[in-house]
Amino acid sequence: MRCPLSLGSLETHDHVARSLARETGLKVVSVGYRLAPEAAFPAGLDDCHAVVRWVAEEGESLAWDGITLAVAGDSSGGNFAAAVAARAHDEGFGAITHQILYYPSLDLDFDVDRYASLRENARGYGLETAGLKPFNAFYLDSGADPADPRVSPIKREDLSGLPPALVVTAEFDPLRDEGELYGRRLREAGAEATVSRYDGAGHGFVQHFSWIPEYHAVFAETRDFLRR
Repeated sequence: MRCPLSLGSLETHDHVARSLARETGLKVVSVGYRLAPEAAFPAGLDDCHAVVRWVAEEGESLAWDGITLAVAGDSSGGNFAAAVAARAHDEGFGAITHQILYYPSLDLDFDVDRYASLRENARGYGLETAGLKPFNAFYLDSGADPADPRVSPIKREDLSGLPPALVVTAEFDPLRDEGELYGRRLREAGAEATVSRYDGAGHGFVQHFSWIPEYHAVFAETRDFLRR
């Protein structure tokens, strides 16, 4: 799942999906879901959820082995992956085995300055704190309430029973602390969670592995997480 903004698309994240497939040996289904403002909340989430259901129900056509079904996304796509995993749990749909959240945007209440990383990494590292609200304006204005756990997964009160999570964060990312807090809250709720911070990295670094080779390590880490 890519970022549900104009900054991400099936095309911009194709190399990420292909690298995940090569490194993990698994099939990767990239979802081209509907975007706001043309499609109001929760259209995009509904699309992602429907695709996950389709994979589980029609997996034979994909030669799926029926064992590993992970949801994954980066940035706002990580938001969607976490929200889909939670919705599946609530509906009693137990096929999702893992959730992989790369520097996820999990708290869309941008009017509250509750994370130190929003201040420490506010400017100069690519994604800037002042841009978070404008970047998400179409989504929020379409009816996505930041207080709703479907919109801000970190606001979900009960995280127990959710699939094992790999939460990857970046040192110089305004969103770093909310991702790491989510990982801690998952563990406190009894869910398995691995939090991995990449020192020296900024938001969006997974996309940059082609020209910054050390970032390719995230795919090997994802592979190892999925095989545990």
